[in-house]
Amino acid sequence: MPAILIKNARVVNEGDVLERDVRIVGQRIEQVAASITARSDDDVVEAGGAFLLPGMIDDQVHFREPGLTHKGSIASESRAAVAGGITSYMEMPNVNPSTTTVEALEHKYGIAKRHSLANYAFYLGATEDNLEEIKRLDPRRCCGVKVFMGASTGSLLVEQPQALEAIFRDSPVLIVTHCESGPVISQNRAQLLRNKPELTIHDHPVIRDAEACFASSSYAVSLAKQYASQLHVLHITTAKELALFAAGPVAGKQITAEACVHHLWFCDEDYGALGNLIKCNPAIKTASDREALIKALHSGQIDIIATDHAPHTLVEKQVAYDQAPAGLPLVQHALPSLLDQVAKGRLSITQVVEKVSHNPAIRYGVDERGYIREGYFADLVLADFSERTLVSDANSLYHCGWSPFAGVEFAARIKRTWVNGVQAYRDTEGAVQQNLGQALSFSR
Repeated sequence: MPAILIKNARVVNEGDVLERDVRIVGQRIEQVAASITARSDDDVVEAGGAFLLPGMIDDQVHFREPGLTHKGSIASESRAAVAGGITSYMEMPNVNPSTTTVEALEHKYGIAKRHSLANYAFYLGATEDNLEEIKRLDPRRCCGVKVFMGASTGSLLVEQPQALEAIFRDSPVLIVTHCESGPVISQNRAQLLRNKPELTIHDHPVIRDAEACFASSSYAVSLAKQYASQLHVLHITTAKELALFAAGPVAGKQITAEACVHHLWFCDEDYGALGNLIKCNPAIKTASDREALIKALHSGQIDIIATDHAPHTLVEKQVAYDQAPAGLPLVQHALPSLLDQVAKGRLSITQVVEKVSHNPAIRYGVDERGYIREGYFADLVLADFSERTLVSDANSLYHCGWSPFAGVEFAARIKRTWVNGVQAYRDTEGAVQQNLGQALSFSR
C-alpha cells in the first residue's frame, strides 16, 4: 500500500493551528512537518488549507445491536459516524439482551470486529446484582461500566443505595452515569397530570427538569467522593449541575462531565417545530441552560463533547408524546454542528478538538489515538470551511433514515475521514463498506 501524503493542511492539534504536511504509512502517522517532499509512489492528498483534525472519539453511542437492528446496527451507524468525522466510539449496553455479562460484552466485540468501520469499545451495563461481572472487567479492554441511576427500565435501572455503593466501591474501570432521579420525575409527572388530561412534548423538560438531574448527579458525585471512584457524568443539561464540577484541564481529575451536541444546539423553543424528533433523556432544556453549557466548555467544567447517538425509526417517533421513545440519530452531523459553532464564534476550533478528541483520549486512557502525533494511529478528518453541508433525510446515512438537523446548513464540510490509515469516507464517494475499525485499548 502506498504512503498517503496530506499536503498544505492546517493541522489542529494540542491547542495550535499550524500549516503542516502529514505522511501516513500503514496504519500510523509517520511524519508531521512544515513541508514533506512527495515520493514517486505517494498517494498525495492536496488539502488546500482545509483543517486536518484528529478523529472524534465519541464516548457515548447506542448502535442498537444486538436485538434492535430495525433501528440501527454497528455496520450502519459506524458508516454514518465516519461520514461525520467520528473515528472511534464507545457503545452503550441497552440493547437486547442487555450487555450485563462479560460474555455478552465479548459477543458485541465479535460483531464489531466483523462489521465496524470505526474503532470501537463497549460498556458493561450495571445492574443491582451483577457486581461480580463488573469486577471481572479488564481495564485495558473495557471502556467503562454504565450506571443508569434512576432513568431506565428493566435490569439496567440501579436505584438501591447498597447496590450503587458496591459499584462505586469495587468497579475496576471508569464509572459513567446517566443521572436523572426517578422519584423527582414521577412527582413532576403527577403534578402536571393533576391539571391536564394528557402530556405533550412541551412537558418533557418540565418532567425531567433541573431538579431531577441535580438530585441524581449530586448523588453520583457524593458516592464518587466517598469511595474515591473514577466518575464521568454523561450529558449534563442544566446550569444547576455545573457547580458539581471543577474547572480546568481534564488531566488528573477524579470526576469529569460531558455535554452532548444536541444540548448545545437545540433548546426548549424547538419543541414546537420538531416535537418528538428531539425527545431525548435528559431532556433538552432552556436557552439559558444551553448558554451555561457553552460557558462551561470554556471554563473546563465540562470536559468532553459526545453525541448520545440513539436512533429510532420515524414510525416510532410519530406517535403521541408518552409513547414516543427518547433519542436522536446524531453521529453523522455531530462534528459538522460543532464546526458551525466555531463559525458562529461560540467555540474555537482548538476547543472543539480538545473536547472531542484530546480529552476523551486522556479521560479514558485511549492508547495512541486522539492526537496528530508521529507514531500514533492515523485517525484523521479533513474539514473544509469553504464548503457547506446541507442536511436532509435523503443524505443521512443512519439506518433510520432521518436527522433532527434536516434543513440545516452547516458552515463546514467533512471532506475525508481516515481510520487506521485507510480512507473510510470521502464526500465525493461516500463511505467504504469494509470493516476498518479496531478494538480500542486503554492505558490503565
